[in-house]
Amino acid sequence: MSAPDGSPVGAERSIGQLFASATTEMSALVHDEIALAKVQLKQDVKRGATGSAAFVVAATMLIFSLPMLSFALAYGINSWTGGHNGNGGWNLAWCFLLSFAASVLLAGLLALIGVTLLKKAKKGKAPQKVAASVKVTAGVLGNAKPHPRQVTPANRVGDSVEAVARSTS
Repeated sequence: MSAPDGSPVGAERSIGQLFASATTEMSALVHDEIALAKVQLKQDVKRGATGSAAFVVAATMLIFSLPMLSFALAYGINSWTGGHNGNGGWNLAWCFLLSFAASVLLAGLLALIGVTLLKKAKKGKAPQKVAASVKVTAGVLGNAKPHPRQVTPANRVGDSVEAVARSTS
């Protein structure tokens, strides 16, 4: 079994090797967070497109189905109110008005669905959450400094021990 850098587990690694390993892992983490932000942004765009499509469908239904639906519904109302048996039923003008109201109600329902989907897409905070996570990660990396290893008699080479330089960033 070996560590990510190929050295055997339990073997002493130098500060440079540890720092290189940490840098590689942090780079992979940042790349993964960027990929996550892209996926979440794509999902929000898809929701927005679906909401817009609902508006287009509502407008198309209102425009193209009104004449046919209005006539069918108006004559249906007239027939339902007694016009089929010669008693006259409701006036055809009122029947056509009720038919129009039903079409507007259906278009309003589709528009409401579109508004709901657009609000969900607009509220999508996923990219902001990922950006905040990246800032936290960058803050941790900014404060990370290599610490010198404690010198014990077992690993001391001679009487002189060189100090390890620490970064000031």
